[in-house]
Amino acid sequence: MTRLFNSARGIAVDVTAGRTTAVETAKAALARVEAAKALNAVVTIDPERTLADAAAVDARLRAGETMPLAGVPIVVKDNIWVAGWRVTQGSRLFADFVAPDDAIAIERLRSAGAVVVGIGATSEFACKGVTTSQLYGPTRHPLDHALTPGGSSGGPAAAVAAGLVPLAIGTDAGGSSRRPPAHVGVAGFKPSYGAIPYGPGFAEPFFGLSVIAPIASDVADIALAFEAMAGADPRDPDSAVIPAQAEDVAGLRIAFSPRLGLDVAVDDIVADGLASTVDRLSAAGLRIMQRDPVWPAGATEDAIMPLQHAGLAALYGDAFRKDPSMFDPDVARQIERGLSWSGAEVAGALVASAAVARAFAGFLTEVDLLLTPTVPCVAWSLTQLGPDMIGGKPASPRGHAVFTPFVNHARLPAISIPCGTDPRGLPFALQIIARRGEDRTLLGAAQQIEAMLRR
Repeated sequence: MTRLFNSARGIAVDVTAGRTTAVETAKAALARVEAAKALNAVVTIDPERTLADAAAVDARLRAGETMPLAGVPIVVKDNIWVAGWRVTQGSRLFADFVAPDDAIAIERLRSAGAVVVGIGATSEFACKGVTTSQLYGPTRHPLDHALTPGGSSGGPAAAVAAGLVPLAIGTDAGGSSRRPPAHVGVAGFKPSYGAIPYGPGFAEPFFGLSVIAPIASDVADIALAFEAMAGADPRDPDSAVIPAQAEDVAGLRIAFSPRLGLDVAVDDIVADGLASTVDRLSAAGLRIMQRDPVWPAGATEDAIMPLQHAGLAALYGDAFRKDPSMFDPDVARQIERGLSWSGAEVAGALVASAAVARAFAGFLTEVDLLLTPTVPCVAWSLTQLGPDMIGGKPASPRGHAVFTPFVNHARLPAISIPCGTDPRGLPFALQIIARRGEDRTLLGAAQQIEAMLRR
């Protein structure tokens, strides 16, 4: 896939050195966004504000300031506050909402010199595995506009994959910033819960699960963005200091689980591609054993999904009762289910979530990294919630999402990096998971693994 920009780190070096300016870089990014309207990846632009912000970066450089992301154009998902910008969560309820403040992560990125050039599409309330909304319609796959990039961070992922920007910021409560990157062929990182402060922003239906998640063409740019955003902040009581770590991946204990220990279907092209990837990494010197986590009885996404439904119902149930037509029909069904769950059923989902977290944590005391597929299939039709078939079997609407949600419930860091394509050139990816708080070990290992796979 040909991309039209330099890396984020390359842009920052060039802008800092005076070989180009933040304003020139922002103008070029805005032109790319304008030319790619059919993709529907970027749903809101404000060129005057963007160019003013870029000019401010140039002025800071002239004053002698050093910024690690100087002039880097970014797209921010439509559920993260960016002060002064319309941010809607893809919902008609928030069609005219203008964010009063920056989220802490955006504040830190801007301090580091990044320039927001647009707001990236999300599904309504980031609660679907495809990226479409009543406000903006569907976001399309950069390689085939008849396909979906997945969701809910499909806009940010597609913007990076299409070469509109080198870096985008999404959110991830169940895989939303790992699966879309996997489908479009870029990298997506879900940090440990609390590693990057969350908010100020919208009330979150995914209580204790959602994280700010950088998306980029390679792991080095993701690491650069992570360093700009990470670290405790008193405004977020869940935020935490992430210790520095550095270790050669060759010294780590690595497990490969082809199906994450779950009874789920995987397309042959993905299963064979992941097996080949693991063989290549073993030949490069990594110690990889095949080993599955052991989950508690009844551990499935269905067992924990009441938390999402109940969260949506708590936040938007009253608005739904007043006017169901304001909601995406698929999200409306989730709210209806949330309104029907009993307190005991929601508590049961919390118990199931905690059991998954304990099982995952226990497994990661015995290995340092876990390799799995990010997705069991490649991208599918724009008009469907999921593919009809996976692995030769009829697939449920969430059959494409099986490998990511447990990571969120365990609050672990995980990254998706491209590792192959099907005969049509549609990508799939490797997911790498580490212990909570070992984000920097994971990012370092992922950079080394990415380099091995590119040889």
